[in-house]
Amino acid sequence: MTAQRVWKPVRAVKGNAEIEQLRLKLASFNERIEELENQRPEAAEIDALKGSALALARQIDEIRCSSADDLTNLHTN
Repeated sequence: MTAQRVWKPVRAVKGNAEIEQLRLKLASFNERIEELENQRPEAAEIDALKGSALALARQIDEIRCSSADDLTNLHTN
């Protein structure tokens, strides 16, 4: 019996690493937002950070959706 090599899709690994990197960045934004809210809740900087956090969350969702689409395409082929 010979061993078979198992190949992992490059896209999935790249997507997972990218998602993790974005999640860390999002956590950092959320920490900074909390700090600012505790210091001065009326700060305009908070709104800018919240907008950036939402943009990162959308990026994470897009990557997850594209990864799910890739898996669906593999399953149907």
